[in-house]
Amino acid sequence: MNKSTELSNPASIEELIVNIKKLMDEVEAIADNSTKDNGEADNRLSDWKNRLSRVTSRLGDACQTVRSRVVTGTRKADETIREHPYESLAVAVGFGILVGTLLRRRN
Repeated sequence: MNKSTELSNPASIEELIVNIKKLMDEVEAIADNSTKDNGEADNRLSDWKNRLSRVTSRLGDACQTVRSRVVTGTRKADETIREHPYESLAVAVGFGILVGTLLRRRN
């Protein structure tokens, strides 16, 4: 499975967001347990926490955008099929014949 397929799947995106949130929780736990003597480590952990927060926000926004586009496309397809039922049926049959022919040639 290629990366574009993995990221276009809403379930995969949600799993990725959950994993990033878990990672952020771990980073926060490390940051809380770190000593204040080590300022450089605190700064690096804080930087990671900020980066992960931004990535999570962007992924959430991307997921919402993908969902809204899918819903819009689905509604448009449904309207088109309902407005032109016979043409839609003809296109579906033609596509089925084409795919069947191509699959038959492969084997």
